[in-house]
Amino acid sequence: MNLDDKVHVMGIVNITPDSFSDGGKVSDEDTMLAIVDHMVASGADIIDIGGESTRPFAPTVPLQEELDRVIPAITAIKKRHQIPISIDTTKAAVARRAIEAGADIINDISALRHDPAMVSVAVEHQVPVIIMHMQGTPRNMQLNPTYDDVVAEICAALAERIQWAERQGVSRANIIIDPGIGFGKTVSHNLTILRELSRFTKLGCPVLIGHSRKSFIGTILAIDDPGRRDEATAVISALCVRNGASIIRVHDVARTVAAVKLTRAICKGYAEGNG
Repeated sequence: MNLDDKVHVMGIVNITPDSFSDGGKVSDEDTMLAIVDHMVASGADIIDIGGESTRPFAPTVPLQEELDRVIPAITAIKKRHQIPISIDTTKAAVARRAIEAGADIINDISALRHDPAMVSVAVEHQVPVIIMHMQGTPRNMQLNPTYDDVVAEICAALAERIQWAERQGVSRANIIIDPGIGFGKTVSHNLTILRELSRFTKLGCPVLIGHSRKSFIGTILAIDDPGRRDEATAVISALCVRNGASIIRVHDVARTVAAVKLTRAICKGYAEGNG
């Protein structure tokens, strides 16, 4: 992946019964592959596979159950597509097995904190790792998120984790950062992060943003059904492209790919026949 050359769209595939917007949607391998086929055809650059819900107050999933969910999915996708796959997990054993099955990226919402062995997996396999900011854990992060300066504090926390990861042997070129929309943040915090997203690019790592269908959109627009938040998600995706995001993580790939193309055409210029 050349994250300097283009904005990459990451399609979310949750192999879970309880994710906030699509839990239970992937009930079997054929359904999962149909979803991935559609994402690839729609222009996805990365597929993100997760086997444990990280919604607020979500329970933990036993190791073997998570493995049973994600490893067959990764294996099946790799037989069908050459697209890069990220494994959304906080467990080193899951990340290792996923990479052995064909995954290319580790997406760790705990910023390599949850499992001390995770950084060793990243170093051993020399794969990109997504380090996300979260105040608290999924079980308590939304109880009372508090900041004096949300962007400055998240930047400082991410800078510390970048430096720590480098000291453990992770190459700076393999670090991607995620400010963690909705992970220990209020509606106001989320909006501030989006408005000031360009500040995160100054940390010197590609920035991933994961805002898709999240509750702050529903709060502002009075849309209770997460599945009806895709148009709003695409609008925010365009803003994120304008403000320097390198990877946009979404459920509806087609709308976001269109938003990205239009935004880049406006910002970078449009050549006839090369749009």
